[in-house]
Amino acid sequence: MVDESTSPGLHWRGIVPPLALRDYKVIGFDMDSTLISIETLDEMADLMGKKAEVAALTEAAMRGEITDYKKSLRDRVALLAGMPEAALDEVYEQRLRITPGAQTLIAACKAAGLTCVLVTGGFTHFTDRLRVRLGLDDVRANVLEVRDGKLTGRLLPQAWGDICDGDAKRGKLAEVCARLGVGLDRAIAVGDGANDLPMMRAAGLSVGYRAKPAVREVARIAIDDGGLDRLLELVS
Repeated sequence: MVDESTSPGLHWRGIVPPLALRDYKVIGFDMDSTLISIETLDEMADLMGKKAEVAALTEAAMRGEITDYKKSLRDRVALLAGMPEAALDEVYEQRLRITPGAQTLIAACKAAGLTCVLVTGGFTHFTDRLRVRLGLDDVRANVLEVRDGKLTGRLLPQAWGDICDGDAKRGKLAEVCARLGVGLDRAIAVGDGANDLPMMRAAGLSVGYRAKPAVREVARIAIDDGGLDRLLELVS
């Protein structure tokens, strides 16, 4: 990224701030380490005594070192077979934290008329609650299979496909834009990991939040310090 910033921890390239939020119609957020401050799958694994193993795979996938994201996710979920479904409640209630500034940014986007979408490789057990809690308009996420109150270690296919990977994130953003009758150039994509790159490359404005190096190189705006609401310093 060519640093055109005069503000510590906030960088941009190829844009002339301030931009207007009302010039966009959709904003798509990644969940883990973007809209929330944790990696939910890693925290789930911690309750099973497998955090180190799962977190290493998560980090490699987010850095783009694992090219088959779907296999990587299936492998990580398989390690959680036998976890009580109630443990997911513990992760949400005791460990999940909304990223600073997220609610301020979402409120500003909604006030400007943007549709706010959550697109994640994470799980509906968390996104269903976050959708209500944050007032999000739409969600695409993965479904964990549960039998007899325990995770089976598998994911359930959905009408749109099997796993929400990078291509599915881009597809959801494109679907929402088409529904609104606008192009992807009217979308903002916010993420931190390699599976966010397809939607970030397609969107009119890409934002990396404390992003991995490969993502930061693509992002038009990079927020390296502070909360998500720092985007409003450039786009308001």
